[in-house]
Amino acid sequence: MYAQMVQAEGMKAPEEMDERERAFQARIDAGEKIEPKEWMPEGYRKTLIRQISQHAHSEIVGQLPEGNWITRAPTLERKQILLAKVQDEAGHGLYLYCAAETLGVSRDELNAQLLSGKAKYSSIFNYPTLNWADIGAVGWLVDGAAIMNQVALQRTSYGPYARAMVRICKEESFHQRQGYTIMMKMAFGTPAQKRMAQDALNRFWYPSLMMFGPSDKDSVHSAQSMAWKIKINTNDELRQKFVDQTVPQAKYLGLTIPDADLAWNEEKGGYDFSEPDWSEFYAVLKGNGPCNAERMAARQKAWDDGAWYRDGLMANAEKRAERRFAAMPIAAE
Repeated sequence: MYAQMVQAEGMKAPEEMDERERAFQARIDAGEKIEPKEWMPEGYRKTLIRQISQHAHSEIVGQLPEGNWITRAPTLERKQILLAKVQDEAGHGLYLYCAAETLGVSRDELNAQLLSGKAKYSSIFNYPTLNWADIGAVGWLVDGAAIMNQVALQRTSYGPYARAMVRICKEESFHQRQGYTIMMKMAFGTPAQKRMAQDALNRFWYPSLMMFGPSDKDSVHSAQSMAWKIKINTNDELRQKFVDQTVPQAKYLGLTIPDADLAWNEEKGGYDFSEPDWSEFYAVLKGNGPCNAERMAARQKAWDDGAWYRDGLMANAEKRAERRFAAMPIAAE
């Protein structure tokens, strides 16, 4: 999931709710979608803004580690595929910013929150892509982890968010397959290529597990998000599903998951696995990851370099508005 530490507001017991809040919760429980102009608790609106904006920021920042390899892809076909994927990620960010805007927050506000450090993006994008195998690992593991949650978000309670996820999930499925085919080429290639694939898996495995956020016992804000159906599954449920899906894929590639404690648990019907280093997770979120400063500098530069274009759009909009006003018939006195 690209939204890892979203604090939900307004957790109330049914007896503490007023009549509107009870009616709202009844609609959620019945599986109805909430639309932008309908009444909603302020806590619901703020939680959605946090989750959707963090998701959008992650899509935009997520272009950076892969965009770094567009000019260095090994073949023209791979270059075209990667270019299309990075373009998709930009589109995902735009869909999500639009969904957030329906909640009464402007895109400029969201961007200001990102650049100031107030808003976060997924910790995974603060790790470097050192070689071509890393692009395969990002597609296979990172997009695979994202899909695990995003498919469920098609059922989220807020209509614009749920509808945006339909197209995003279709494109993310392509991204995951793109990454896995790269890993197949590497793993079934030369010994040196297979070593590169294993190294990429070693470095991205635990950061990918961190994408789902802290363990449920430490994720104190999930209960309200689950009750509002902003969030559909718990962090640990999603992490378990991801591990159970990914381990057989790694075995097919002949690669080894870097976890000495990984073992099939017949009783629970899934794998037991080691927890990530959560101290590393929190350090990266606080801005102390390998690429935090580089990522934020890139986004700040993009914002600064785009000022002339934004100014031009605003000037054009003002001129169009003036022409429309001038063309309006003058009312007779």
